[in-house]
Amino acid sequence: MTMLGKLLLKTILKLLAKRTIARYQPTVIGITGSVGKTTAKDAIYAVLSRKFWVRKNEENYNNEFGVPLTVLGIDPFLSTANIRPSNWVRVFKFLPKLIGATWLAFAPLKIKYPKFLVLELASAKPGDIDYLIDIVRPQIGVVTAVGEVPVHVEFYASPQEVSREKGKLIEGLPVFTGLAVLNYDDQTVLDMKERSKAKIVTFGLVLPASSASPKLQRGEPAGGSSNGTGPDIWASDVSYFVAGMNFDGASLPTQAGRIGGLSFKINHGSTFVPARINNLIGAHQLYGILAGVAVGLNFGMNLVDISGAFENIELPHGRMNLIQGIKNSIVIDDTYNASPLSMRAALETLADFAKANRELGCGGRRIAVLGNMRELGKYEVEAHQAIGNFVAGSCDVLVTVGTAAKLIADSAGRAMPIDYIFSFNTSDEAKLKVQEIIQEGDIVLVKGSRSVEMEKVVDEIRLAG
Repeated sequence: MTMLGKLLLKTILKLLAKRTIARYQPTVIGITGSVGKTTAKDAIYAVLSRKFWVRKNEENYNNEFGVPLTVLGIDPFLSTANIRPSNWVRVFKFLPKLIGATWLAFAPLKIKYPKFLVLELASAKPGDIDYLIDIVRPQIGVVTAVGEVPVHVEFYASPQEVSREKGKLIEGLPVFTGLAVLNYDDQTVLDMKERSKAKIVTFGLVLPASSASPKLQRGEPAGGSSNGTGPDIWASDVSYFVAGMNFDGASLPTQAGRIGGLSFKINHGSTFVPARINNLIGAHQLYGILAGVAVGLNFGMNLVDISGAFENIELPHGRMNLIQGIKNSIVIDDTYNASPLSMRAALETLADFAKANRELGCGGRRIAVLGNMRELGKYEVEAHQAIGNFVAGSCDVLVTVGTAAKLIADSAGRAMPIDYIFSFNTSDEAKLKVQEIIQEGDIVLVKGSRSVEMEKVVDEIRLAG
């Protein structure tokens, strides 16, 4: 599609989406942040779907095309990325859907429409949030995490500019009916509370001293932000539980030492309920879960119903998924994307997960297979070196993929034996080495930006069948 064609389609979709929002007046929940948006979206969707008709954007269709397509109920897979003169089949499939969206917006009688829209809002460049909130006008804004060096920073003057862009989401919330849901443990996000006149609700974690995440080892909140001493909603007593593991949806017999998921307590004021999530690892993923708690409470749901919505929540492919690997290994597939914040969180999870398995009498070495982090601009060298300085305490064997990731290996080499560090230019080269070095019971984290194709490594070492 030509640039002119894309501009025309973008304009049409925007006008139709704005008209649809104005006509049906769904409650719009907008979600932004550098990491954790999808988990928050899926958690909020899981909670609200227990009582209401809810629609969410699929995959990462969170930009100027994907958001209006979601509003209009058009299959995002028929978006502009797939509409080309060479693929007329898709073009002819798309046009009737566009006609249907026009009817939705202008039909004499209203058509049944979801009560809630749960929407990721991307901010890859300046002005993106302004454009999207002009379309959907959220009543609730959720900011997950930003970090010191956010993804997409290469398109901004500084990390602070990224934060300012994302903070526009809560600036535009209604004063009396709006709700801003903010991550208490991310200081950059917490500081955004000064930018909104809407009601503020915060969420955070309380992790044990044994955790690999010392920044999150906060004291137990003393009743929430009402008295200024902690988040309004928090997770405590976070630990792994043993169960028969589900790899890619297939139930396997219970094996000694196999981790089944996370157990924790959801706390709100003086009330708490136990909760567990199957096939989920990584305490950092609970931030999205807690955002779902905050939204559910806002609409009158109780903690028991909310916790029940999480037990079998399914995260998208490539986001800390547990996969059975060759030689009785466990593969942590986090190949969807990578940023400095998510890379560090994944390494902390690898350390904690391996420790939990060893305490149960099983589990081998910790292998980290890390690819380039992209869209970091002038911070690329600094960010990769910082991960390299951190990685030695989180893994026993390091494999890097890509020229930027070689900086991780170089920095790690100052703190761990170089005989256990391997660097490759491509995932095709790396996957063969990873297959070779895996030993019985190893735990393998695979993570990198999408352009590095780290999923090839996962495909190489997963157990066939």
